Amino acid sequence: MEQTSFFERFSQWVRKSVTLKIFIIGILILVLLIPSALLGSLINEREQTRNEAIDEVSSKWGNKQTIGGPIISIPFNLKTTDEKGNIVERTDYAHFLPENLKIKGIITPEKRYRGIYVVVLYNVKLKITGTFNKPDFKSLNIQKENILMDKAFVSLGVSDMKGIKENVNIKWNDSLLSCNPGITNHDIFSSGLSAPISLNSKSINFSCELNLNGSSDLSFLPFGKETLVDLQSTWSNPSFTGSFLPEKRNITENGFNAYWKVLHLNRNYPQQGIGNFVGTVPDYNQKINYPVQRDNYSANTNGDEASFGVKLLLPIDEYQKTSRSAKYNIVFICLTFLAFFFVEVLNKKRIHPIQYLIVGFAISLFYILLLSISEHLSFDLAYLIGCIIILILVTFYAKAIFKNNKIMLMISGMLAILYGFFYSLLQLQDYALLLGSIGLLLILGVIMYLTRNIDWYQIEE
Repeated sequence: MEQTSFFERFSQWVRKSVTLKIFIIGILILVLLIPSALLGSLINEREQTRNEAIDEVSSKWGNKQTIGGPIISIPFNLKTTDEKGNIVERTDYAHFLPENLKIKGIITPEKRYRGIYVVVLYNVKLKITGTFNKPDFKSLNIQKENILMDKAFVSLGVSDMKGIKENVNIKWNDSLLSCNPGITNHDIFSSGLSAPISLNSKSINFSCELNLNGSSDLSFLPFGKETLVDLQSTWSNPSFTGSFLPEKRNITENGFNAYWKVLHLNRNYPQQGIGNFVGTVPDYNQKINYPVQRDNYSANTNGDEASFGVKLLLPIDEYQKTSRSAKYNIVFICLTFLAFFFVEVLNKKRIHPIQYLIVGFAISLFYILLLSISEHLSFDLAYLIGCIIILILVTFYAKAIFKNNKIMLMISGMLAILYGFFYSLLQLQDYALLLGSIGLLLILGVIMYLTRNIDWYQIEE
């Protein structure tokens, strides 16, 4: 009889203990961290699928483009000694950047679709003009008899050759050079066009036109002593990227116009050099081992640090907004459980932990709905639809639990306020932390006010 009485008392304590219920709710919140983490993985997976679709379309049309040059490259013979004292002869290259470089372009954007995903492509028509001074080898300590002037060439860096739509010819003073694919030497560019040249005049004027396809990004390398770039497009949502912002820009709903001016003093490499010519220029008259590293100085290494340009953004990145929204999932669950807990305590209506768990899963389901619907509709509309669905679901479930319309309306109103509050946080990126902290402070204040007269020990009894 005493054993039966003990189990009855223990069972009654389990059903009525507020402390135990709080502990169980804490365990349930920890359990719901698992679907929250899986939700983040799902968003990343869908975003990766989107990126793969973009890469597939871009690889056939033209990837992100980086334009550099043109530059003059001249080979010369170099004799050094190895560790054993043997004379080693090889051919190296001296590179000369233009005195001034002007680029003017018109970007024509285009949207392509791969399944449900949108890919931003463009065609750009560039007019490249400028001048070269006659190469000065004295500053590079290269002897005149070692220079192979008849093998000089000019090169133009293009990061993705698939994007070239028309033959490229360079007007070289009074001559017209026909460019060939590929570059003899890869000190400066990893890919691009080149043409043999003659250097008989003191200064060279050049010009060429480039019709190029690309996707998303268009960048330039500031290889001129003064580099001027003028771009215009009908795309109304640009992002100016790289090391330099445009000096002038005008963005309207009909497109944008941007103008850059970059001096050679703004970058970290000189107007002429040998090899990668980033470090100290060696003295080739001395019989020493060649000290300059043979690493390529390409548009993807040091040169890219000084690149600048524009990125054509989509107006809305639904995955980024969904990811930001999902970060509030656990806060939403905690506040909802807190509301159910106080209703349970104050109205002496017991709620089983399974019912808490079902409500938590319903709240987590909102973000899956948001993710799936936003892939087909706008994010704002997807948020509204998901919010209405979950509100209806939780509201009627609360009515079934409490069997009280007043409590049902209170739960529904609280959820609607929370959804509206978290939506406002998504819209105010710069002030999200400030608004979020103030909102949580107000919520805590309301909870403290409503529970100020509760005798928790009396409730335990």
